[in-house]
Amino acid sequence: MAGYVNDLSLQPVRGSIQAVIVFERRVVVVMYADAMALDITGPIEVFDTANRFLAPAGAPYRIDFVSAEAPLVRMSSGMMVGASPLEAGEGPIDTLLVPGGWGLNSALQETALVSWIRQAAARSRRVASVCGGSFLLAEAGLLDGRRATTHWAYSDALAHRYPDVTVDAEPIFVWDGPFVTSAGVSTGIDMALALVEADHGAALALQTARYLVLFLKRHGGQAQFSAVLDAQLADHPPIRAAQEWILENLHNPLPVAEIARRANMSLRNFARVFRREAGTTPGQYIERTRIARARELLETTDLTICQVARRCGFGATETFFRSFGRNLGLTPKEYRHRFQLISPSGFIDPHHETDRSPV
Repeated sequence: MAGYVNDLSLQPVRGSIQAVIVFERRVVVVMYADAMALDITGPIEVFDTANRFLAPAGAPYRIDFVSAEAPLVRMSSGMMVGASPLEAGEGPIDTLLVPGGWGLNSALQETALVSWIRQAAARSRRVASVCGGSFLLAEAGLLDGRRATTHWAYSDALAHRYPDVTVDAEPIFVWDGPFVTSAGVSTGIDMALALVEADHGAALALQTARYLVLFLKRHGGQAQFSAVLDAQLADHPPIRAAQEWILENLHNPLPVAEIARRANMSLRNFARVFRREAGTTPGQYIERTRIARARELLETTDLTICQVARRCGFGATETFFRSFGRNLGLTPKEYRHRFQLISPSGFIDPHHETDRSPV
C-alpha cells in the first residue's frame, strides 16, 4: 500500500469519505503559449528525481502535460514542449500545476482555459502555481478568500485585480488549504520540494535536493527581497516621515504615542491615518520592520543573536525569538543557517558589517 488520501475532490462531499489507496500521484501540468519553461521544468525535475529515489512501496509521480495548443507548445524562450489536448487531463488529479510566463495576459483572456483550470481544480487533491500562474488561479475564482503569493514585481497587480485574494508578496511560496502558490520562477523548485516532503517525508525531499545540487532547501517563509531596502513608504507626508523615523530608530523602544506626537497628530487619528496609508497598524509595521532588519543582519553579519535583537529594538531576546518565530516559522539561528550570505572562501563577506564585541 503506497499511502492514503481522504479525497481527491476539492468539492464538498456529503456523508463519510472513504480512504483512497494511492498507487501513483498524477501531476497534470497545464501549459499555454509563451509560458516560462523553468516554471514547468523546475518542479517536474524535482518530481522526476524524487521518483528515482522512492522505495518500491512509494507512490511515484506520473506527469502529464496538457494544453489547448497541443501537440506542441512554444515556450517564451522558444523551446517547444510536447503536450496532449486538455481532454487528456480528465479524471482524478493529485497535483494540478499552473505555470506563469510572458504569455500570461493572453492566457487570462482564454475563457476556455480558465474554465478548464476551474473544473480540473475540482478534481484535484491540491493545486499549485508558479510565478504568474497565481493569476490564472485567481481568474478562475479559486483563490477568493485565500492567502497567496506571486512574483514580487506583480504582487500589487494581483491584489488590485483580485481584491478577494489576500496577497502576501514576502514568502517564496504560500500554502493555504489545497492551494500552493509560489513566487518568481525558481521558487517553483522550492515549492515542489515542499510537496515531495509533504507526500513522502523530509528524508526524500533532502535526498532530492542534494542530487539536484541545491545547496539549501529554502523555507517558504524566506523573503523574495529585503523588506527594509524595498520598504514601500506612504505618499502622505506625515505618515511617510513617521515611517522614515521608525527605520532610523529601530534600536529604540518606539512607543506609538511618541511617533504620533512627532507627526503632530493625536494618537487615535495617527493610528487611523497610518492604517489607511500603510495598510497596517503602527505596531504591526514596527514589528515587521524590526523583523526585516533582523533578517538583513542575520544574512549579512556575524553579530550574535542577542546583538541582532538589541540592534532591532527588541527589549529582550525572548521577545525577539517569539516575534521571529511568529512571523517566519523559524528561529533566528535556523534562519541564519539557511540564508546567511557566504563568500566563496566560506566566510561572511568582509565588506559586510561585523561586530565581535561581547554579547
